[in-house]
Amino acid sequence: MKLVFAGTPAVAVPSLDALEQAGHEIAAVLTRPDAPLGRRKVLTPSPVAQRAEALHIPLIKADRVDASVTGQLADCAPDLAVVVAYGALVPPAALDVPRYGWLNLHFSLLPSWRGAAPVQHAVIHGDDVTGASTFKLEAGMDTGPVYGQLTEQIHPTDTSGVLLERLADSGAVLLQRTVDGLEAGSVSASTQSGQVSMAPKLTVEDGRIDWTHPAVAIDRRIRGVTPEPGAWTTLDNERFKLGPVTVENSGLALDPGQVVACDGGKAAIAGTGSGNIRLHRVQPAGRKFMDAADWLRGAGGGAGNGAGESVVFQ
Repeated sequence: MKLVFAGTPAVAVPSLDALEQAGHEIAAVLTRPDAPLGRRKVLTPSPVAQRAEALHIPLIKADRVDASVTGQLADCAPDLAVVVAYGALVPPAALDVPRYGWLNLHFSLLPSWRGAAPVQHAVIHGDDVTGASTFKLEAGMDTGPVYGQLTEQIHPTDTSGVLLERLADSGAVLLQRTVDGLEAGSVSASTQSGQVSMAPKLTVEDGRIDWTHPAVAIDRRIRGVTPEPGAWTTLDNERFKLGPVTVENSGLALDPGQVVACDGGKAAIAGTGSGNIRLHRVQPAGRKFMDAADWLRGAGGGAGNGAGESVVFQ
């Protein structure tokens, strides 16, 4: 089929590769404009743009699908448009351009977790299973009929980043099979059914840890916001970043946010609203990520037996 592909982040690259390797003609790739990255804010093409350039596919860079972009897409005369995490809505005028419409790969079992951050919300809310869906794009937010789905187990230590990498690979296979099925006329779409849940884009504030919440909920939230937007708390009125943690059955009676050393100074244990967690990697303000126990020794944490001082997150 003659396709246009819309996508931006690294998780969309496996889908672009799968379609190109399957022999479909990709007339153009639509992606977001170059963005400033790193401490020096160097303008950098998106991962999808970089891959398209390597494949010698024409690029359309735009932060929204306006009349000009719609015209460029129409000039390609595509049979189908495929979108994987492009990052902007597709208006009705553009939806009508391809002969078969727009096919979206979404990383959830629709209608669960419609929206921009389905994997993150699945982890934060403690889902055991998630997946990916291919569906026909409509004007509504991820409301279109579904062509196909796959399931993926959420492991107890999965961060959203790790889980999304797995889904990007398995979802690419699902997407390719859906496109092949549309070409062959062997697939059809079914109306979504089941409980609807929404997954809006996460903000930096979503990564802030409330230490009065239970240890299990804090563990899920930290994994859900890793790597983006990142988990954090405050210490001495400065932001303090946290890597993934482990729910700890240490038996220590700690206040929410109180951090003490344990296991002879080899571990840093934090109190929560119910139970404790073991910190592994932390990033104090102005420093790089480091081992939590090493940080605590330098910060004056006690031995966890009532002696010495403890550190308290706010």
